[in-house]
Amino acid sequence: MVDFWSHSGWHLLKADEAGDLVVTPAFVRAYFLRPEVMPEDGSCAGEIALHEAITEDPLRRVDEAEIAAIADADVQHNYRVLLAFRDFLVDAGTLEAAYLRIIRGQGAPQLPMLFMDQMVHAILRQILKDVDDPMQVRAAELFFREQTVSTDDGRIMLADEDTVDMVAQTGGMGGLGQLLAQNATPARQVELDVLHEDNKQDYWQRSDRFDTVIDLRFTQPALDAFARVIERWVAHFLKVTVKVQPVQRIDDENWRWHIGLDAKASDVLNRLYQGEEAWLDDQAQIIALFNMQIEDRAAVIETVRGRPVYLGLAMSADGKLRMKPQNLLVNMPLEQAA
Repeated sequence: MVDFWSHSGWHLLKADEAGDLVVTPAFVRAYFLRPEVMPEDGSCAGEIALHEAITEDPLRRVDEAEIAAIADADVQHNYRVLLAFRDFLVDAGTLEAAYLRIIRGQGAPQLPMLFMDQMVHAILRQILKDVDDPMQVRAAELFFREQTVSTDDGRIMLADEDTVDMVAQTGGMGGLGQLLAQNATPARQVELDVLHEDNKQDYWQRSDRFDTVIDLRFTQPALDAFARVIERWVAHFLKVTVKVQPVQRIDDENWRWHIGLDAKASDVLNRLYQGEEAWLDDQAQIIALFNMQIEDRAAVIETVRGRPVYLGLAMSADGKLRMKPQNLLVNMPLEQAA
């Protein structure tokens, strides 16, 4: 199989018999080697000593006195956050168990959203390890990276938000482009490539760059690919089989259950379900709808058994898409979750 997402941290983890990702010292060490944590010129002796010790033994116990010996209060804060995260991961045992504890509010520490995104990134790398369709891998980026949405010419084009910002600031030329922009010097125009059937294999060589665009219109391959990722995500965590198909609208007098895949979609679907007249502008922000069938009927609560679960994906008023993949796990109509 082709390798991808080398920066996900997946390569530093190992899978247990169930296919979940076991936390390893190498994975923990990577957090302490991040640029934000590495000592700089002028770092105090206490910071340098602690960093050397923790990178040598990433699972070692750290006393509060060692943190208090660091002169910079911001660095102290960073270490407290990272060590709380480390201890939480080690106690959970696997990334999947840690992620479920977080989204279920089961004693998780306060964590930056970046840490959540990184966990999803690594877990999806495991879920997709045998996938040979790069369109699915690109669609999976929606689970952990914010997207900019463009609806020009009737298309629904999704591009990575951070990449769009970088290109806008630098023309895709890195530091040189930023310098040109600061001096009002025109830089060459850079366009992100739209991924389609003819060029999708190019994705493998650039998977860590997050610089491809997908068209999420109905009947387009990217929309179907996204549905397949949802199926895999649910199966991996909840051990139930679901079939997800894109739909253009919800025409169901017996509508029983729905899940918004982001905050805006949740709001619009809730209002429509309750019979409210959602404003047309709000409805227009829905960029994808899905019909999900849960095949393991015995696992479903009685009122929804045999009925579809509708999924919605929406962009914000400013054209951004921030998916909440945890909604697929905490809002499913399953008996065990009831």
